[in-house]
Amino acid sequence: MDSVFSFIGNRWLRRLFGTVAMGLASMLAFHVGHDAAQLLFGNGQAEAAPAKVAMASVKPVAAIAPKPVDSPFVVKSILKIDGPIRFGEFFWDESQGTPGPLVVTVDLEARTLSVFRNGHEIGATAILKGYGDKPTPTGVFPISEKDADHVSNLYDAPMPYMLRLTNDGVSIHGSKVERGYATNGCIGVPDEFARRLFAQATLGDKVIITDGKRIGVGDPIMAGSDHAS
Repeated sequence: MDSVFSFIGNRWLRRLFGTVAMGLASMLAFHVGHDAAQLLFGNGQAEAAPAKVAMASVKPVAAIAPKPVDSPFVVKSILKIDGPIRFGEFFWDESQGTPGPLVVTVDLEARTLSVFRNGHEIGATAILKGYGDKPTPTGVFPISEKDADHVSNLYDAPMPYMLRLTNDGVSIHGSKVERGYATNGCIGVPDEFARRLFAQATLGDKVIITDGKRIGVGDPIMAGSDHAS
């Protein structure tokens, strides 16, 4: 009789433990599924932990300031001239022209001449030039002779404040700069402008003659010149 009760008791306990185990398993399954549904459908309060990103330590690079333009052969300033320069007209202002090398530029297309001292334009004028079989040449020419009272050997004509550029007589000199006039290849400038340029120029100073080249602040006056000395 005791064995029968033992069998029944053991069987009842097994059923009880089995029921409890199944209930726990069901509850666990429910919570696992509930959390999964929250993560999948976004209706729960579960949140993904933020991922940790390793940030590289980057030192800021200091900006490099541009070097100041200090070459005497780079344009630092130009004269303020409103509109084109008329024949016979010129401008002269040495207030910005600090001591330094002198360079003269001539643009045959614009029929203008500019004087730069240490990179600053100190003078500008309209010019006469040569045409036809006596054109004014282009290129870079050093001033090889100065003569304030020169008279042309070929044409027996006065060439005041002459600055010689070539061996065959091309030069810058004072002239009557008016519309309709021309030269035999020389560069004619107003007499007063020629006098001022003559006083500034020295032998060896460069005269650059182009046909349509324009330059502005920051541009090299001479080809190959750097923006800093």
